[in-house]
Amino acid sequence: MKEGILIGIAGASGSGKTLVSKNIYENLGSEKVVIMQEDSYYKDLSEIPFDERTGKNFDHPDAFDHLLLQSHLKELVAGKSISHPIYDYKTHSRLKKTKTVGPHQIIVLEGILIMNEPKLRDLMDIKVFIDTEPDICFIRRLKRDINERARSVDSIINQYMETVRPMYFQFIEPSKRYADIIIPQGGKNVVAIDILTTKIKSLLN
Repeated sequence: MKEGILIGIAGASGSGKTLVSKNIYENLGSEKVVIMQEDSYYKDLSEIPFDERTGKNFDHPDAFDHLLLQSHLKELVAGKSISHPIYDYKTHSRLKKTKTVGPHQIIVLEGILIMNEPKLRDLMDIKVFIDTEPDICFIRRLKRDINERARSVDSIINQYMETVRPMYFQFIEPSKRYADIIIPQGGKNVVAIDILTTKIKSLLN
């Protein structure tokens, strides 16, 4: 039996997905909402040499353990708790420890490829796409990876040109057609976020 509401928020890396998710979290209350990130479900690469890990394409659907994510979302939507994986972006590996998440009434799932996967889409009550200009996304990604993931500027630029940009046009941007709501300007679009929050409240009622 379905107990929770699943909101999917997709878009390019750096588009503003996290800010939109946080706005929903703050508007509806932390006791009702949990934010899930597709990034936490990267496949564990700890068994291959580190140099090989850094060369992987992290923007391709095959980089994610979507089967585990799907299983966890089904549990959360059913009103159960899960053992949420913890991913280390600096070593490209999944930590042995996990964290308990749920149950919550509203599950917000954010990620670049969540609407590219039919089995994930089918679980979503509302599908949102954050439509932000690629140059803005790149600048945000550059700042984040330098400050939070200890990456060099050259490595970020190389990855963007070799995988991030091509994968955006191959997988992410086409998934926009599945969205119920398209939000330009990301988390700064107050009107769109208010409309989305109102819709979520109506589903709760």
